[in-house]
Amino acid sequence: MTNKNKKKVSNNKQTNKSKSKAHTTIIKNKLKETKETGLIDGVFIFTEPLSIAEFASKLGKEPASIVKIFFTKGIMVNQTFTLSEEQMGELCLELGYDFKKETNITKENIFETLEEDDNPDDLKTKPPIVTIMGHVDHGKTTLLDSIRNANVIEGEFGGITQHIGAYQTSINKNKITFIDTPGHEAFTEMRARGSEVTDIVIIVVAADDGVMPQTEEAIDHAKAADVPIIVFVNKIDKLGADPSKVKMELMKFGIVAEEYGGDTPFIEGSAKTKVGIDTLLETILLLAELKDLKANPNKYAKGTVIEAHIDKNRGPIATVLVQNGTLNIKDIVIAGATYGTVKDIENENKMKLKTVSPGQPALIVGLNEVPRAGDKFIVVSEERIARDIAKAQYEKQANESRNKSTAFTLDSIKNQIEAGELKSINIILKADVQGTVEAVRNAMLKINIEGVRINVIRSTVGAISISDITLALASNAIVYGFNVRPNAQVRQKAEEDGIEIRLHNIIYKLLEEIQEAATGMLDPVYEEKPQGEAEVRQLFRHSQVGTIAGCRVVSGTIPRGSKVHIIRDGIVIYTGEMASLRNNKDDIKEARTGQECGITIKNFNDLKENDIIEAYSIEEVK
Repeated sequence: MTNKNKKKVSNNKQTNKSKSKAHTTIIKNKLKETKETGLIDGVFIFTEPLSIAEFASKLGKEPASIVKIFFTKGIMVNQTFTLSEEQMGELCLELGYDFKKETNITKENIFETLEEDDNPDDLKTKPPIVTIMGHVDHGKTTLLDSIRNANVIEGEFGGITQHIGAYQTSINKNKITFIDTPGHEAFTEMRARGSEVTDIVIIVVAADDGVMPQTEEAIDHAKAADVPIIVFVNKIDKLGADPSKVKMELMKFGIVAEEYGGDTPFIEGSAKTKVGIDTLLETILLLAELKDLKANPNKYAKGTVIEAHIDKNRGPIATVLVQNGTLNIKDIVIAGATYGTVKDIENENKMKLKTVSPGQPALIVGLNEVPRAGDKFIVVSEERIARDIAKAQYEKQANESRNKSTAFTLDSIKNQIEAGELKSINIILKADVQGTVEAVRNAMLKINIEGVRINVIRSTVGAISISDITLALASNAIVYGFNVRPNAQVRQKAEEDGIEIRLHNIIYKLLEEIQEAATGMLDPVYEEKPQGEAEVRQLFRHSQVGTIAGCRVVSGTIPRGSKVHIIRDGIVIYTGEMASLRNNKDDIKEARTGQECGITIKNFNDLKENDIIEAYSIEEVK
């Protein structure tokens, strides 16, 4: 490196350091600011939701007078009822006051509220961020690989890639960033955390197969994110390919091709033979140009964590996507509830980087803990303030986790209806066969509850999946399973997110439950409590005993003599009781996670390898 270049790099480092320091000073000053609230010059100013008692006090009124306003509208509330922003606005107008919301920036809400205006002269075009989704066998992975292999950025080392969750490609010297997520649930988890990182979604549909359940899921998630959609009709070279059929089927979901008067680009091609890839990339760049995507590279970095994990040699490692500013080696980063100094930066080709510009993904080393996918990050110049903000974020996440258990359950429906907050009940329905799905869905939609609408946002065949749970979280929905079961991983995810899963095998009981809950008549019920799951690894036939399942307990505990479900590919194929539980030749009282055991089922011998034996008990719900 020449002396001139060294001097330029040194000057850039000083500039970045001074900008980061100035930015940190702004954060510290804003954290000290406290906006005055209450009735000021005839305008009611507030910074957060208030209870009726707090609202009345700031207006100099009796809480009873506010409660009375709700009562005249047929809504029963008390002084502790928390008013939404809309309700406070409506009350102010009714009482003859203007209203205005101010924002106090705190360590807990800094990622959501900290905004700084950029000088238009500093804004530069940034690469579009693209997510590819679609049905499992329709060629999503092949398309990603074809794009990656066909358009390796010039100057990077020979295509030896590492999975970092995102990568860049180029066409005609223009860069495009692809988020290589493990599935729709990861996309929605980011959205549920307020991280809108995607600019464009590509939905892959096989021309010889058409719209499938995961295609519908992809449409649900893309529409919820409110981003432009491109449809790549894949496998047009296969026998039986019918792109017109795909276009007609997608119309049912509001995805209308441009040639039919819609606004969705359809690209026909083959990911395997790379037909249509160039047209797809050109279409992405055209959409990006229309969206006029820009960012300011001349400031502190901020962005989103794409994924993260622990490396046994290097510690916590995070893939980040810079959305504004430039990230540098030795920057101090706050990422959600974690913080640290950036010690190392790499791209997907294991090239060492010194800086990361807007729209670019990179792997960073140096955080004190593993952040969550979807966490936002910012750069500051002082480790102390980074540590304080990270600590506040940790406490906020812990409180959110505790509060999620009451996020949306049948028992909460009555209170929300009475408070006038609930206008619809969102339901995700999963069942074992298509006929059942249609029958249950139609019956749900016929439930007539005054002032409340039943909204079935997804109704598909198959086991309850993590994608169902993440969509339920983002949509405030209850998940209903009819003759299907969630596995231990899905159940754990539901518990963490506070999503209620209701399981049934009799239609009228399911409908009665929704009806009674929504009309405030929900009585204590009995429900199944899963105790553990064992996977069938090997089968033994015995002339007197019948089929003995050699199992390994994969979660929880399997008690002897318990009630069991036999689950095959997420579908309940038999419900009965355990006949025996043994370890080697000895009877045992229970088998725990990781333990091997032999199980026989009363009156059932049609077991197969990989079946799941779920032990459960029947308990009264308090």
